[in-house]
Amino acid sequence: MQGWRAGVAVFACAMPIIWGLLIPAGDLGLMTLRSPDQILSNQFWNFATNSFTLATITALIALVLGLVIAYSVRLVNTAPVRFASQITALGYAVPGSVIAVGTLIPLGWVDNTIDTWVRDNWQISTGLLFSGTIFALVFGYLVRFLAVSLGGITTGLEKIKPNLDKAARSLGHQPVAILGKVHIPLLWSSLMTAGILVFVDVMKELPATMILRPFNFNTLAVRVYNLASDERLSEAASAALAIVLIGLIPVLILTWQIRNSRSLPKV
Repeated sequence: MQGWRAGVAVFACAMPIIWGLLIPAGDLGLMTLRSPDQILSNQFWNFATNSFTLATITALIALVLGLVIAYSVRLVNTAPVRFASQITALGYAVPGSVIAVGTLIPLGWVDNTIDTWVRDNWQISTGLLFSGTIFALVFGYLVRFLAVSLGGITTGLEKIKPNLDKAARSLGHQPVAILGKVHIPLLWSSLMTAGILVFVDVMKELPATMILRPFNFNTLAVRVYNLASDERLSEAASAALAIVLIGLIPVLILTWQIRNSRSLPKV
């Protein structure tokens, strides 16, 4: 395709990026420049730190759990094991607010049970040990986004032929050693991809965060929602732009990883 047809094709492909990313991000950038004190405030950096910390912790735990589940299915490929792995992936199809309520109910029951038992025996109140804490927030994120990690790791494992497992077993290695010495090095690209996807999803998650977050604990997404709901758009621009930039960098890394993986032969 050459000439004006090529130009039309390029323009058509660029329109979603221009209207969906460049123009909104540029508008947010202009509003941020008009209120630079928002970026320089300690409050903004506290919100950014909270968001980054939650996304990092959740991504790491999701990678470990996804790797354990996917490798278990590879070792014991039976109907019950496959069914259990599919159950863990159902959270991605459920709204974050529903998962948040479903998380608070059992954790609240556990907290009340522990508090009642401690009060009866030692006359001390334990308070909220799980619900209303970072534990509940990370747990809700894992229920919501474990499917993202599991799907990426499962796809990577499917590219590794079972002959490698058999060869390693013939040399006397146990499944755990095979996972560490054979599969994880070959899965490095898939692990990075899965971790990046979970990280980005957690950074922009709002409903679950609004319900499960501890008191006086806010993230960038909550900050944007609160300010935008009050029509304080110029003040919300810096937090919104930070979410865009923090989410864009991992996506660029992911694109680079996918492009490189296509040039590598399957194992």
